[in-house]
Amino acid sequence: MAAFLEDLLTNPITQLTAAVGLAFLVAAFLYAVIKPRMALLVLKNLRRKKWRTILTCVATMALVLIVTMIWTVVYFLDTVTREKAQDFKLIVTERWQLPSQMPMGHADYLNPESPKFILDKKDVGPDDFMTWSFYGGTADPTKFTPENLVFFFCMNPRHIRTMMDDLKDVDSALVQKMIDNRQACLLGKERLKSLNKRVGERFKLTSINYKDINLEFEVVGELPEGRYDKSGIMNVDYFNDELDKYARDRGGKKHPLDEKRLNLIWLRVKDRDTFDRVAQVIESSSSFADRPVKCETASSGIGAFLDAYRDLLWMVKWLMVPAILAIMSLVVAIAISIGVRERRTEMAVLKVLGYRPNEILYLILGESLLVGALSGLAAGVLAVVLINVVVGGIPFPIAFFPTFMVPVQAILWGLAMGAATAYLGGFIPAYIARSVRVSEVFSKVA
Repeated sequence: MAAFLEDLLTNPITQLTAAVGLAFLVAAFLYAVIKPRMALLVLKNLRRKKWRTILTCVATMALVLIVTMIWTVVYFLDTVTREKAQDFKLIVTERWQLPSQMPMGHADYLNPESPKFILDKKDVGPDDFMTWSFYGGTADPTKFTPENLVFFFCMNPRHIRTMMDDLKDVDSALVQKMIDNRQACLLGKERLKSLNKRVGERFKLTSINYKDINLEFEVVGELPEGRYDKSGIMNVDYFNDELDKYARDRGGKKHPLDEKRLNLIWLRVKDRDTFDRVAQVIESSSSFADRPVKCETASSGIGAFLDAYRDLLWMVKWLMVPAILAIMSLVVAIAISIGVRERRTEMAVLKVLGYRPNEILYLILGESLLVGALSGLAAGVLAVVLINVVVGGIPFPIAFFPTFMVPVQAILWGLAMGAATAYLGGFIPAYIARSVRVSEVFSKVA
């Protein structure tokens, strides 16, 4: 709920959909109170052509579901690449190389618990620090397939709950197991399934990025569903021990990647001013003279990583979604137009009975809005329940995001999309019904 309220206060899309949805609900309430007989007539008219109403609802719901799934991906990527006003996450990477590969000693200068720490502990505390090294391996070196691959975040288990996104509720007992047993690991649901492993079982990996550093793991727990379904977390001490052992077994000859084992350093700062101050200290420090580093916000870092998808996302956001919304409006317009054409005599009779043109317009527009808004609302609720609970998210891997969970805001999206497209699609047929001429209708009947 807190995340929803924060998004409602800061995200223009959520604010717009909330405003459209609220406007419809207020208008519907006032219409029912001020014109109760007209409101009942709207319901009766929709019941007269049940199958047409049902088919219009189904078509609208299907299109809203499609837009919701598309927009879920776009919304999530926009969220992770949008800077927050507070609780900035700062990424430290190697300045002149991609992918970033730094010596592990760089972390000591930014670890608040290290005597080499170069920052002010008022800016970065013990719970505001994390390092990542990436280890990938295959469970079957003779059969190199995606199902056998495992991608690990190598990190200090103590930082899982404090620094990893979406993992603050991980059982502390699992964290302790990883601390006590360096071979312990946590795996995502889909990765466990593809490896055909369960919690408590062991497996071996042949490395694909650290040659000859082949490791054995024990699965002590499952990561929460969502972002980490296809990856895992391992203890960085085990990773470092094996790299050090490589040198000892070879008479001191280090692994080719020994001084390149650290990929990312994460720091959390409270606001933009602190970020600027900390970044200035890091980038100008002589401690990193041998391997210069750069600092960027987590949002800009992820945005740079997603550059390859920028054109595709632009097309989806500004071409595909508007096209589907236009189709929704067209579906409603066709359905309402057919009804108006069939009911021209009825419109003429209503005018003879004293109904004003605008009352007829509101009657037809009310039918359109009721069908569209309720269908959109139902589709939004269905998307949240069906996709999140039943399916387990939208399986659309982009970068390191394997699945996308539909946010609760999708209920607002559905209501707003249904109401807005119904209004746009229903206004012209409603205006045509308003403009029906009594004399023309009855002259044809006669």
